[in-house]
Amino acid sequence: MMGTAKIGTGQSKPKIKVPPGLTDALSSASQRDYNIAAVDRTLDLLEALSRLGPASLAALADSAGCTRTAAFRLLRTLQGRGFTIQDEARGLWRLGARWSVLGRAASEQGALAATAMPVLIALGKATGENVYLRTRDGMESETVAIYQADPTIRMYSEIGKRGPLHAGSSRLLLAFAPESVQTQLLAQRLNRFTPATRIDSTWIAADLQRIRTRGYLITSDEVVAGAVGIAAPVLDAAGSVIAVLHISSPSMRMRPPRPRNLLPQVVDAAVRLSQALGAAMPSPAPGLVQEKAAPAGWSVNGAMLTTSRPHTIFR
Repeated sequence: MMGTAKIGTGQSKPKIKVPPGLTDALSSASQRDYNIAAVDRTLDLLEALSRLGPASLAALADSAGCTRTAAFRLLRTLQGRGFTIQDEARGLWRLGARWSVLGRAASEQGALAATAMPVLIALGKATGENVYLRTRDGMESETVAIYQADPTIRMYSEIGKRGPLHAGSSRLLLAFAPESVQTQLLAQRLNRFTPATRIDSTWIAADLQRIRTRGYLITSDEVVAGAVGIAAPVLDAAGSVIAVLHISSPSMRMRPPRPRNLLPQVVDAAVRLSQALGAAMPSPAPGLVQEKAAPAGWSVNGAMLTTSRPHTIFR
């Protein structure tokens, strides 16, 4: 056939000629705004549904900033594909089961780690310290992303490594886990990893409250002797804490007041990652991290305490 490239015969494929002016058109098109209003409106509606649902049409339309007519048409379209469900008796809308498929796919494709890496890299370069991202998986934490700023620093974790929730920076995950998880874990015999590991369930329970009040956690020697961690929570679009972002460094590099001085950068990075995941929260202003108050942008809400990790599409 004419125009068909043959493999292994020495014949070259025919060259594709670019029409005059097309290169300029493609170049200018790359600078255009490709946002589609209807898609933006649909995503606003879905984010509202994830926060409010089950919810009425009026509430969803108001939250998404669109008319009820537009909201109804979009919800009906999504319902036809199994992404939304309407309770005919009460008229309330909720997310459909099809999202679980996308959730599993996002998890398998490393959506959270991919989203987090630019933030981890920026924080690592700014502080010169290794940066980690951990999530809760049942009664343990799991490392899902790492940026190694200094190759000479011995790594304390690797991707996929699991660790305790009661000790170290992962205790922040326990602080925002459902009450049932906290109760079950604190009823167990807790492992001591170093002399500094706290295994008194009464003390830990009180510290979980302190963590929720402050919105951050600084630890020393609790899991690895000679390691200092500075941690802040990461939220998703529903306002649930789904991960902890923290830097870890040898104590010789973390003599006071350096941990306190680095804390605002860690909190700011966690806020930026939360915003990238759809969390509605302002960026913290410099110098607003205080001992007895949560940093700017962190307000403890019910979703943080009652929504468990499987409710988010990110791991």
